[in-house]
Amino acid sequence: MKEMAMNTVPHNWYLFLSTFLFCIGIMGVLFRRNAIIIMMCIELMLNSVNLLLVSFSAYSGNSDGQVFVFFIMVVAAAEVAVGLALLVSIYRNIASTDIDKLSKLKW
Repeated sequence: MKEMAMNTVPHNWYLFLSTFLFCIGIMGVLFRRNAIIIMMCIELMLNSVNLLLVSFSAYSGNSDGQVFVFFIMVVAAAEVAVGLALLVSIYRNIASTDIDKLSKLKW
């Protein structure tokens, strides 16, 4: 039986994919105005960090990165729950998810 190490994906590919996904997430946060899309881009950035942590964990042979991924997933789930609750509340007040219209909530 051949070794599995010969057929694995190189570590650099995970690094490039994670960087690419993180850059897409940053561009989405900076350039989009819809709050739901911005939350999705934040989740994309968190998942790119998770991918990088898991790949480094597998590359180094210890499970510390996978433990960090678990905690990041817990924080991301809490962020989604709180964020969606805030979005529903904002949508009820101004009938839009556009973040430029949030200045109406000042007074």
